[in-house]
Parts: sequence; C-alpha cells; structure tokens
Amino acid sequence: MQSLVISIMGKDKPGLVDALAKCIYKHQGNWQGSSFAHMAGMFTGFVEVHVAAEEKEALVTALDAIKDLSVQSVAVAASQESNTTKLTVDVMGNDKTGIVQELTSVLNQFNLNILTFASHCESAPNWGSLIFKAKAEIAVPENFDDRALQDALEALANDLVVDISATR
Repeated sequence: MQSLVISIMGKDKPGLVDALAKCIYKHQGNWQGSSFAHMAGMFTGFVEVHVAAEEKEALVTALDAIKDLSVQSVAVAASQESNTTKLTVDVMGNDKTGIVQELTSVLNQFNLNILTFASHCESAPNWGSLIFKAKAEIAVPENFDDRALQDALEALANDLVVDISATR
C-alpha cells in the first residue's frame, strides 16, 4: 500500500467532498484521515489515503480530472508515531496585525513543531473590537517546561490569555 496526502481547493459548493470520496473509492483507496475548512467562499483541505501501488497513478490522474477542484497529491512514507509529548495551546486576546507571526515566532524560539493550528476572529460586542482565538497542538520533548512557554506567550501582550494542557 502507498500512502498519499491529497490537498484540495475550490470554490465552495455542495458535493466537493463526495466527488473526492467517490474517486478514492473507485480506485480502492482507503481514506485514513482528513481535515477540511470553508474560508472566504473557498473550500480547502487534505486527506490521507492508502492505495495499492498499481492503483496510485490511476487515482492521481482521476483526482486531477475532478471538475472545479485544484488537487495536489504527494506520496509519503508511512508515518511513524514519535515518543514526544503533545500539548494543546489555547490563546485568546485582542486582535492585532502580526499576532499569528508573534505566536509562531515564540513557538519557533522554543524549537517546537506545530502539529495543528486553527485560528479565527470574532466580534467582542462589549468592546467594539475583534477577539483573536487560536488553538494549536504542538509536539514537545519529554520534560519540556510548559510554564516557560506560557510566560513567553503571555508576554506578547498584556491582554493575551494562554492555556496549555497535555494532549492525550
């Protein structure tokens, strides 16, 4: 079996995921996991698929032919779970230009790998401004000092609330 990571993007409309799923099924692909999102009228995401080596090229060709969808696929080696600890970092504060760059810069200073990252802004009716919220899952070495990370993140702004918890 060959492992493929498939990324998709297209103008959002009903049936995009179904078209992808039908194509994968037709080529005897086994859908392992996925993540999709709708943003600014576009639909995007990625899927990990296991497919027999003899079906790989036909699947990639069929994926490329899906109408109204930009598709890319990359063959990857089977993933190996590492023994690193995973932490979930929740951040909330007033929105400002550069906040994501500041957060990721701190994570990079600690040499941490971001496994997932999701963010959005929402209205804060009582304040008349936007609130930024982000959630990241990060891989950290064993015996990592998460208090030092929390202090560094909270130092970015006096209104930033940071919650760090172990991920199971």
